[in-house]
Amino acid sequence: MSTFPTGSVPVLACDEARAIEDRLFGGDETREWPAMQRAGRAIAAAVQRDFLEIGGLPGAPRVLVLSGKGHNGGDALIAASALREVHPNLRVEVLFAFGERALRPLAQRAWRELAQAGGTHVSAPTGHYDLCLDGVFGFQFRPPLESHVAELIATVNELPIRLRAAVDLPSANVFHADFTYATGCVKMPIVDAPQAGRVRYLALGFFDGNEPGAERVLTRDVLAPLTALRPAQGDKRTYGHVFIIAGSRNFPGAALMTVRAALRSGVGLVTAFVPESLVAAFASVAPEAMWVSWPETPGGGLALEGRQLLSEKLPRATALVIGPGLGREKETLALAGEIVRSATVPLVIDADALQPEIVRAGDAPRVLTPHAGEFARIDGALPKNVVLVRKGPVTRIVRDGVSYHSFFGGPVLARGGSGDLLAGLIGGLLAQTPGEPLLAAARGVVWHGLAADALARAHGQVAVQTTQLLDFLPVVLRELVNEQ
Repeated sequence: MSTFPTGSVPVLACDEARAIEDRLFGGDETREWPAMQRAGRAIAAAVQRDFLEIGGLPGAPRVLVLSGKGHNGGDALIAASALREVHPNLRVEVLFAFGERALRPLAQRAWRELAQAGGTHVSAPTGHYDLCLDGVFGFQFRPPLESHVAELIATVNELPIRLRAAVDLPSANVFHADFTYATGCVKMPIVDAPQAGRVRYLALGFFDGNEPGAERVLTRDVLAPLTALRPAQGDKRTYGHVFIIAGSRNFPGAALMTVRAALRSGVGLVTAFVPESLVAAFASVAPEAMWVSWPETPGGGLALEGRQLLSEKLPRATALVIGPGLGREKETLALAGEIVRSATVPLVIDADALQPEIVRAGDAPRVLTPHAGEFARIDGALPKNVVLVRKGPVTRIVRDGVSYHSFFGGPVLARGGSGDLLAGLIGGLLAQTPGEPLLAAARGVVWHGLAADALARAHGQVAVQTTQLLDFLPVVLRELVNEQ
């Protein structure tokens, strides 16, 4: 199996998660309590970050905590206490799904601390809340769902609540979460849970990075090497040279966005091959790239007669990106097939170049970046030498039977051009590490997603442009440095 040493942790079946907790804590409350404190405070910090996407917590927020009997309830109660430390005017209402007397010792302890800080016990939720923390059930829930709890959750699902957060898993897969905070480890049921919303993995030190697993979660640690000082004697050739073959008169913007993202990847050199009618305008926008005028078909695509332009320069490349904005003309797609077939450097194949006859051509290692529709088109034609980046609400990178899930990003990416930026970013990273296409894909997906998160926190999810994401790539790396 292909893997990399840092930057991912395994997704666990529920019995595997239980075994890890037994090994770490062994039912010893003196060890469990500090872990609950870390989990609750991590949830509170994550809630505050994610709330920024809708303007941040107000000055006097109203919070509803749904508590079960055990650790999930305790985590939610501790999170509410931690939020109140930061927001003294925060009003916390706690509803115990099974009654206060049913609380287990550590959950009872968490409730006492919250009550001393001003938390109040309510018998029913009413009105508008800014935040709801769901801590009723965790991964040890077994159906059937008791009728009174089902009614409670149904009532809460109908309330006007600005942000709904589940601890570990949405209770009974019935609670409707906007975010689910997986503390310590990610359990398998959450990966495709329809009610989970956006999943956040909150590390609590359960893993050392060497654990096996065919289903994995990418972490921001995969980007850590990008925050280090570069060698003092390096020059532009040290950091790779990416060739980008993209664009048409009908889809000019895709090529430009791909190039602009590659320029932000840290790569030393970018050469872009685009239709000759676009070069002057593009060079004025991104003068750092080298722009090569390619002869055009009558429809404005790349013509076969330009092949010599690429073959003359190809020995300089360390990676190649092909596809964004190419269009579907037969001549252009035939050209793309010839380029992929003869390539001797690793490739990123994206967008219109994701055709069965193209993705299986040649022997060079390749990263494919399809969305759902494109994947349906090429499924069954995938070669063995491929890293597959399946874009979606949860992007999955697949290599040699191992799936790496990225929970970064969100609805802010649901707009035209996001995939073009990702292709350019992965291409630039691949040019720097041409022998490690899986690593380049993982770094590109995580960096792209984290920048989208940062963009949404700064400007919201709605009134933004796709290319604004580029300005948050350096922000992500600076944040990583501050966390280390």
